[in-house]
Amino acid sequence: METNAPMPREPWNVPVVAEPEEVAALRRIMRIHLGLWGMQHVTDAAQLCVSELVSNVITHVGVGTPTTLAVSMNGAYLRIEVHDPDTRALPTLIQAGVDSEGGRGMALVEATADRWGVELRADRKVTWCELATGPTSTIPKTPTPRLSRAAGLLDLYRAESAPPVMSVGSHPLCAAVAEEAAIDIIADLLHWLQAHGRDADEVLDRAQTHFEAEIEALHG
Repeated sequence: METNAPMPREPWNVPVVAEPEEVAALRRIMRIHLGLWGMQHVTDAAQLCVSELVSNVITHVGVGTPTTLAVSMNGAYLRIEVHDPDTRALPTLIQAGVDSEGGRGMALVEATADRWGVELRADRKVTWCELATGPTSTIPKTPTPRLSRAAGLLDLYRAESAPPVMSVGSHPLCAAVAEEAAIDIIADLLHWLQAHGRDADEVLDRAQTHFEAEIEALHG
């Protein structure tokens, strides 16, 4: 009996150095992961929260601070965490004036997320927020030509180190391996584009726009 099983959503994290140029990279990584998870409907909110939480570290802890972005599912909520080593500089929610250039970060998180908070641990603090995900996308019962080509590409990419991706909706372990392979493929293609003088960010944005248009046409 065929069922529409949701794509596996394993927790992941990315260690970075808190610098302004890293914020855009983390936003792209978040968009890629949420696209693979079938959660495009919360991408804009998630990207905004990532930007503000990391920017808060840059502003109040300091440029160059070792930081970790951790993303997971907490029931029906997408949980976004930013870890940093300073347990004294605690995020606060303040009312920024109309002309104020700062102080809006946590207010934006408060307005965007369903809930947020700060956890103090022995060696670090964790600033987190959660977004309600609502209805989730499922894997189609009948693979489309694009999905079939993608599965074939993943087979080639991980043939020597992982079980083959036999079909859309295969065992969850294979699907989780395929997710990591897909991220590797995207990263390698971006490096190739950059090496050939192309604007990797522009190409990624075009691909995302194309993808979203096809999804909208499919469900429209």
